[in-house]
This record gives sequence, C-alpha cells and structure tokens, in this order.
Amino acid sequence: MAMVCLSDFEAYAKKYLPKIAWDYFAAGADDCTTRDENILAYKRIRFRPRMLRDVSVMDIRTKILGSEISFPVGIAPTGFHQLAWPDGEKSTARAARAMDTCYIASTYSTCTLEEISAAAPGGLRWFQLYIHRNRAASQQLVQRAEALGFQGLVLTADLPYTGKRRDDVRNGFRLPPHMKVKNLERAFEVCKMSPLDPSVTWNDIYWLRSLTRLPIIIKGILTREDAELAVKHGVQGIIVSNHGGRQLDEVPATIDALVEVVEAVGGRVEVYVDGGIRKGSDVLKALALGAKCVFIGRPALWGLAYKGEEGLQDVLRILQDEFRLSMALAGCASVSEIGQHLVQFSRL
Repeated sequence: MAMVCLSDFEAYAKKYLPKIAWDYFAAGADDCTTRDENILAYKRIRFRPRMLRDVSVMDIRTKILGSEISFPVGIAPTGFHQLAWPDGEKSTARAARAMDTCYIASTYSTCTLEEISAAAPGGLRWFQLYIHRNRAASQQLVQRAEALGFQGLVLTADLPYTGKRRDDVRNGFRLPPHMKVKNLERAFEVCKMSPLDPSVTWNDIYWLRSLTRLPIIIKGILTREDAELAVKHGVQGIIVSNHGGRQLDEVPATIDALVEVVEAVGGRVEVYVDGGIRKGSDVLKALALGAKCVFIGRPALWGLAYKGEEGLQDVLRILQDEFRLSMALAGCASVSEIGQHLVQFSRL
C-alpha cells in the first residue's frame, strides 16, 4: 500500500494497532465534538493565492525560540509511545532529529528522559511537564531535563483533572504490565489516585522559573485573557491547544482560537498551535493566521505504528513536501512571506 497522505497512516494504525491502544490514541472527551472540529475548522479556511511570483527557489526553514528547524512542523507531546512501537519515544526522538525538527517529550513517556536523550544526541527537544501533587518529583523531572540538554519546558495547563474519554472507560484502559511511565515510577505509583495537582495556578510559573533557566512555554491556551496572563507571567511561548479534544469538549477548534491568541499577544511571545493538522496546506493556514510553528500529535503516533522511526519520518516528509508545494502554489517562496493576506474564512 502506497502511503501518500496522513490519512493512509491513520487507516493503517486503526487496522493494525490493538483496539485498546487505537481507542486510547483516538479518544476525544464526551461526544468528541472538539476533536472532530479541530479538523473540520481547517476546511472552512480558503486561500487567496498570488500568481506569477518567483517560486523557483523555496526556503521553508524557520526558527523557534532561536533554534532553526527544517520546516515549521514539530512533534507534540503525547504519552505511551510504546503502545504504537516497541522502541517508543526513542524512535520518536530519532525521527525528529533526522528531519531536523523539534520533539516535545511527554511526562508520560514509556522511555526515560535519559533514554530519549541518548537515542538522538544533539536533537532539538523540549520537555512537557504536568505539575504533580508530589512537587519534589516534578522539580526533579525539570532539573533532569535541563541537565540532559532539553532546550525548553512546556507546561501543560489544561489538565487539572483528566477529561472523560468514553472508550477508555469502556475498555478499562491501563498500560500493559511490561510498560511503565518511566520518568515517574520511582516517585510514586501512578495508578492509585490521580497524581495531577488541581491546585496549580499562574503563580506556579514563578516556582518553575526558580527551578530552571529553560524557557517556559505554556500549552493549552484558548482565550485572549489567558494569553495576556501568560505574557504577564513571563512565559516565552504559547501553544494554542485543546489537548486534541481530550479535555473539555465543545471548546473552539485550535485554528479558530489561534487568531484571538495571536492578536492578544501582539508579537511579545511566540505562538504555536496543535490539533487537527492533517495536510501541508493546514500548516500554511496556521502560519498565515500567526502561528510560528505547528505541532502534530496523533499523526506522529500513526507513523510510529506503521514503521517506527522510519514511519514517523515518512509522515513528517509528506507534511514537509505538501507544505512546500502549498507555499509555492500560493505564491510564497519563503516562510517570511506568509501572512494573513493569504487566507479568508469561508462563508459556507
């Protein structure tokens, strides 16, 4: 089977992954309205392409927090990569390095930070953090990540409690016995009660700042008000995210929320977006609306399920090629030429 687009990898993963693993990766909260809207919202945006522009030489590189990446697509933090491929996050890290882009490793990795770091030395990696009730464990994770050369700290803000994902409830989802949440296993038993700290507030950003010199990126922002608070509390970046529709259902699609957040921030910090990106043209739309870079979650897992590191590289390469082609057909020879003039919202 020729793998031509990301939906080919999705179909493969759905067919070959164990049902409990597929359901976990695919799950949205409640009716899955937001999960599905993340994808549908891109289809309501139309291009306004410009003609007779010299696109014989294309430059699709960009920088995030000063680090150059080969194109503006990184890998979002998702948990439990060994459910998709035996080497888990080690394969993810290797694929990201091979494609010269950023990988955000999850707190809920099935490989240790040390294993991820050793698998792809020199790769651009950020570490995603959930603040736990056991603050010492969270502090230790942050300091381990910095010592291992991770270059950013991504605080997920939209998970004081886990959203209700019906298929996981029906399946009684648990990790198989041979898999562990490796970075937390010494600190506490993860499954006895929710280890997440629901008392976390904006002031905890100051606590994180006291622990590390890493730039702090906050993930899960959907409103103007929270974007302004993020800037006020000194973060270096914002990821507009609704957790892939896995938390509060019936919030806006991230591409719709992006416009509000970019406007509120006014260029003071970098803004990124995840959720619903399935084509290179989606990447172009997100950049036109003000995102510096996009991050993919589920498609990365589909790539792993297909052929591990090689499959994930295939997914990234397809997005890269589609993005380059969309840019050229829209009349942009470099990322710096992409702007809001390129898109309009459909009245359909």
